Parts: sequence; structure tokens; C-alpha cells
Amino acid sequence: MSPTNAPAGAVRQGSLRELNLAVVLGRIAAADRPPSRADLATATGLTRATVSAVVEDLLAGQLVDEADPAPRAGAGRPARGLVLADQGPAGLGLEINVDYLAACVVDLSGQIRHRTVHRADLRPVAPAEALARLVAMAGQARADAARQGLTLAGAALAVPGLVDGAGLVRLAPNLGWRDVPVPALLAGHPPLTEQVPGVPALVVDNEANLAALGELHSRPPGPASFLHISGEVGIGAGIVLNGALFRGVRGWSGEIGHLPVHPQGRPCRCGGQGCLEQYAGQEAIVAAAGLARAELPADTATARLAELAEAGDADALRALHDAGTALGVAVAGVVNLLDLDTVVLGGGYAPLAPWLCPPVLAEIASRVLTAAWSPVTVRPATLGAEAAAVGAAGSVVRQIVARPAGWLARSG
Repeated sequence: MSPTNAPAGAVRQGSLRELNLAVVLGRIAAADRPPSRADLATATGLTRATVSAVVEDLLAGQLVDEADPAPRAGAGRPARGLVLADQGPAGLGLEINVDYLAACVVDLSGQIRHRTVHRADLRPVAPAEALARLVAMAGQARADAARQGLTLAGAALAVPGLVDGAGLVRLAPNLGWRDVPVPALLAGHPPLTEQVPGVPALVVDNEANLAALGELHSRPPGPASFLHISGEVGIGAGIVLNGALFRGVRGWSGEIGHLPVHPQGRPCRCGGQGCLEQYAGQEAIVAAAGLARAELPADTATARLAELAEAGDADALRALHDAGTALGVAVAGVVNLLDLDTVVLGGGYAPLAPWLCPPVLAEIASRVLTAAWSPVTVRPATLGAEAAAVGAAGSVVRQIVARPAGWLARSG
């Protein structure tokens, strides 16, 4: 019998099972300590028999494990708790940026199980070649995950540019990409094309958006509303409002790197003038500190700048102060517009936060209308430079937790 001809009661029963699976798994994922079956019945309002049946399905599908019971006083055998499985489905996070490629595997609990970064200037590299290198890294990540008992359930790719809903990279100015059909170029390359019901095989998104999601779902969780700024060669921002990513009408919000801080200033790769990244991007800071690119490869740039600043190097301190001032001008505008109280400095900005935060805060204090009675916190990202790849991988496993029936259908 086809699904369209199935009795309505059977369809409702299937939908109810899917809902119960998601509710119970979600409770286990959100719990501060491993809940017992009885705890889950109390928290969800489901009967103990229903919870037990759901838990057995989740155990069989390698979505949860039983934890050893905590010691307890009094009579009776302590109940075993339930935790997210450390073997089973996992998410693959990929990132392509101006000067590096990254691959990351995250398990259901959010633990990083694999992480590789390859440094290279990708501006002279054709998109197809850059993506082929990323496919090779994905293959290595898949093999390492398999050795750990993990199966990649899907992948998400972070790109520093404007990405439409179909995964087409409309513009990535610092890479020189325009209208690059990423999904088509990656077609036929497992694990980027394997399908778990309910989980896209590959999602392509802006790297700042995925970094913000990584920060939002980090442990301990971040605030419900914040501005996450990824500082690399380019500068992007992810805007989180009330626990949800704000994407804008076309999904292209957050291009803070192209806000003009000096309207008649330096020309930018985007075609504009005076954009923030020309004054606070990684290459701009390196140049202002008097360091040539040959002296300071991309993989050591932030560490070297931090080292010089700690040693009191006048050029490095001035370069960081000026970058922080330009960043503060842009941030103040965003805070005035959106009424945010937290700004998170991620990517290459995270290790430089001790020197960037003071001038950013100074600009906020002088430019934000409500600063006198509603202070703004500026702090480094919890995940630092790993935020985009980890956020990408995490977006995959959160879909499994939200819709476990698809994974169980595959594994069953």
C-alpha cells in the first residue's frame, strides 16, 4: 500500500511516533545530568511505557547510551541515566576561506572528534580545484570518523560570501568567486551526497552565520541575542536574535566587513570605498604593524601579532588600536540599530581580543545612544577560530536530534 493510500490512523500513528522520538531525544540532549526513563516520563507527560519504547528505539539506533547510575542513599536500585551516544551519527563541518581549508567532525553531544586545517592562499586557485581539495579532506574526515564508530549523517560548508538558498555562491569577493555552483561542483562526492531522510546531504552557508550558530549552541550556551564577528582577511557577522539566526530577506545579512567606516577611504575588493575590512581585516592589521606577508604567513598572523603586542611593540599596538577603533565604529552602528548587548569577537579576532576590546568599547561608549545605562559586553568567542567549521558540523547533528526518525529509518 502506498503512503498516499494508507489509512489516516496509520499516518497519525507514524507521526506521533516521530514526535515522541524527537521530544524524548531533545530532553536527553538538553539535560544537565543524564535523565532516567522515569525522569523523562515526568518531564514530557508521556507514559512510562511509551518512554521505555521510545528509549529502546533510540538505543537500537545508536542515538543514546545508558550511563552508569549515580550513587544514591536509601533503598532501591538506582535508575540508569541516558546520554547522547558517542558512536552513531555525526556531522561533517567544512570551511573554505581566503587562506585556509578546514574539516571538522562533531558527534551528537557536540564533541569535536576530528579537526584538520590546511593553510594555503586560495585566491589564485580556481573554485573547482579549491573544492576538490576540500573533498579530499572530507574523505579523510570520513575515514577517521568511521574508525571511531561514527557515521557522517550530512555535511555543511561554510563560505566567506553571499550564498543563496540553493547553495550558489553569488559573491565571495576576497576569494574572487562570483556565481559559483558549489553543490554542482561537489556532486557525486561521498560523504557530501549521501542522504539521511530529513537531513540534507550538503548545506552551503555563510561562514559568519555558521560561526554564530556554533557560538549559540556552545557549552555553556551563549546569550540568546548577540553579534558574532568573524575577523579573517575579510570580516563577516552573524546576527542572533532571541535564539535564532537573523538572515534577512535573501539570507545575506551580516556583511559588516563592507560597512563604510571612511566613506571616501581605501578601495575595497567589493567595489566600494572605505569598507571596514580595509582597516580591520587581518591583512590590513598586518600591514599597519609593518609586517610583510612574506614575514607573517596566515597561519601565524594572529599569534605573531599577539606576541608583539604582549611585548609592547609600538607598531603592533598602534595597528591593533586603530583596527579596534574602526571595528568599534561599525559595531556601534549595529548596536544602535538592533539593540544588542553582547558582541562576540571570533575567528582571528579571538586571540587579539585583549587589544581590540578596549577601543571597540570606547567607540561604543561614545556612539551608542543607550550606552550610559545599558552597557554592551564585548568578549572573545568561546570556539575561537574553530567556530565556523564546528558550527557547520553542529548544524547537522542538531537536525538529527530534532528529527531522529529519519536516522532510525536509515539505520533500521
